[in-house]
Amino acid sequence: MAEKTYRIPTVLTAEELLDKAFHRASKISIKGTNFLDGKKKTVLAKVTASGDIITDALGGYVEKFPRIEKDEDFLPELVDIIIGLDQYKKSLGAVNWACNRMEKLKTETLRNIRRSKDPEIIDSIRGQFYGRTSSLMGQISKDLLFLQECKNKFRNLPSVDANVPTLVVAGFPNVGKSNLVTVLSSATPEIAPYPFTTKGIIVGHIDDEWRKYQIIDTPGLLDRDLSERNDIEMQAILALKYLTHVMLVVLDPSETCGYDMEKQMKLLTSLQKGFKGVPIIVAESKCDVFKSGNPDRIVFSAKTGENMETLRTAVIEELRKIRLEIAPDEE
Repeated sequence: MAEKTYRIPTVLTAEELLDKAFHRASKISIKGTNFLDGKKKTVLAKVTASGDIITDALGGYVEKFPRIEKDEDFLPELVDIIIGLDQYKKSLGAVNWACNRMEKLKTETLRNIRRSKDPEIIDSIRGQFYGRTSSLMGQISKDLLFLQECKNKFRNLPSVDANVPTLVVAGFPNVGKSNLVTVLSSATPEIAPYPFTTKGIIVGHIDDEWRKYQIIDTPGLLDRDLSERNDIEMQAILALKYLTHVMLVVLDPSETCGYDMEKQMKLLTSLQKGFKGVPIIVAESKCDVFKSGNPDRIVFSAKTGENMETLRTAVIEELRKIRLEIAPDEE
């Protein structure tokens, strides 16, 4: 299964980029057939080198930062919460504009230098080029700083794929979700930073023959009534809805988690209302400690392994249905 990764280069500040470009240019010296010829060739090379360094860098930023396409559901929502989608697009647009403007400025300057036959005028043209370049970079200084912050935030996004059938586990703390995710996963689950959860999400994978599905636990997000959430948390839940193909709500009838069944059932009702249209499996944990006797729910113990295969089968059956909806040609 392909995971979404972001290989974004380090974004230099406007000052760092100017220093790099001008320092490279300062080392260039070319001999000519005479003084004018040497002056012209040297200045042409300085302008070309400094201009190329800046346009290559700015163009690289525009190319490497991820495109946020409108037909995607999860990523735009996530970027908007963590970064701010409008500012992200505005800053990328500003850098792209500066890149194009820099290329035109370089071309115009080179043309003027080639036409000149006066060494003083050639130096003056170079000085004007450096000045206009510095001014141009100053205009996008804040955008470059913002994109550097974005790079760091993209790096911390969890590696989840919105196109892979995904099971999201919900329930109060200490009901046994973490152990459940570990037992169901084909390898040790990864804990990924997530700005709006208390511990970061836990991402695992479930093997189904040659296919894999995702299993996600979100500590601190789906563990209390949705009506108690602030705006940022509700935005996060809306984003998470795009990833949730199947939900597994874990109840602890032994109440050793610290929450009575009345509160746990209230959370279940809240999730059912908030995730309408999403298949929800309700299972009771810690059956080695206590069984409620409810015949409509799978009871299991991640600790002893009791009924874990039954639960796994129920989960995979639901995820297979989703897979057939997403990619019916696979079968």
